[in-house]
Amino acid sequence: MRTGKSDIFGWLVRPADRRLWTVLAVVLAASALRTARAAGDGGMDNAIVVRAARSWLAGGDPYDDPHFLYFPSAVLAAAPQALLPGAVLRVLVPCAVTALLVLGWAAALRLHRVPLGSRFAALGLLGLAAGFAPFGHLVRLGNWTVTAAAALPLALLLASRGRWTAAGAVIGAAVALKPLLAPVLLLFLFAGRWRALAAAVLIPACASGAAALLLPDPAGFLTRTLPFLLHGDDGFVRLYEASPAAVLPRLGVPLSLARALGVLAAGAGVLCAYRRWRRSDPGPLRLAETGAGLMLSAFLVSRPSYDHYLLVVLPLLLAGLPYAGSVARRPWFWIALVPQLPGLGWPWLETDRRRAFRDAFTLCALAVTVARRGVAGSAVPVTAGERPAPAPSPAAPF
Repeated sequence: MRTGKSDIFGWLVRPADRRLWTVLAVVLAASALRTARAAGDGGMDNAIVVRAARSWLAGGDPYDDPHFLYFPSAVLAAAPQALLPGAVLRVLVPCAVTALLVLGWAAALRLHRVPLGSRFAALGLLGLAAGFAPFGHLVRLGNWTVTAAAALPLALLLASRGRWTAAGAVIGAAVALKPLLAPVLLLFLFAGRWRALAAAVLIPACASGAAALLLPDPAGFLTRTLPFLLHGDDGFVRLYEASPAAVLPRLGVPLSLARALGVLAAGAGVLCAYRRWRRSDPGPLRLAETGAGLMLSAFLVSRPSYDHYLLVVLPLLLAGLPYAGSVARRPWFWIALVPQLPGLGWPWLETDRRRAFRDAFTLCALAVTVARRGVAGSAVPVTAGERPAPAPSPAAPF
């Protein structure tokens, strides 16, 4: 590992001093404590799941609330929160969300072989917390998207070490809480890792099936939530969605055409992710960029699709900055993040109900940047089930 003074990455991987860690701790604590003071229920989105659990504990049906969009297993997972006082939840939830975001960043760093005590580790997380608005949004909302933000880099880290079945179990557990990481199943399919795929499918299926038997309406997710996701019209929620199918109609594009464009873009993204996987170059970028490509493709077509979903992929891509040729070294990666700078006003887009246009720009720009990386270079065929080429030594990226 080069650590010469002229090498910026050599400087970044040196240990961070105590002052930098102190600043980071203050920023993270301020974000969590601000939410604890402002939100009495631990965040609006977490409150939806907690209310569903309380309804079930009282003998009601959690799917009576159309905004409860989770599998039945999430009801049981939220039950412990439903038993806690509100004063505890308002502090516990933002702290837990922050801790999971830190865990996701740490896993992304280890995937890319970056020391956890380095300046890059501290500065990168500081940049996410203070310079990327969806980070604060996710903490304030307490949305369970944070489980996916922690699980995806952790699963890819396990896969990079050859522990594919464990990676599948991590993805399966995350899907049981919130089905956001379902597109990652395609990664196991690309790699021919059938045990990992089985674990990722069976864990949420069994957990949800068992939990559904305890609900008043075991088929509530299939009969009410799924149709709402596919065809529901929630005018308030749609104002915050960033997918083309939600944003383009607000610009006058017919809804059917907007949906078709979203599907085409998502399909192209999946093909680019597949090509990225087939180009079996050594190192962690293959796993990170394939996984990020699959998730971004899904966000282009999924309903809903919010700004904080970007935290599922952004740490993975940012942690690859030390590697030559990584997505994070491309100008459009940074241009895509400009609309997410906190406090930066945009003419005609200042209100919260119009920020979806900024989120859509970031989502589409990131998706195109990752897709272009997927088709760059020549593809090297990989036989199904074949292990990736050995990764370079930790010194190689620097």
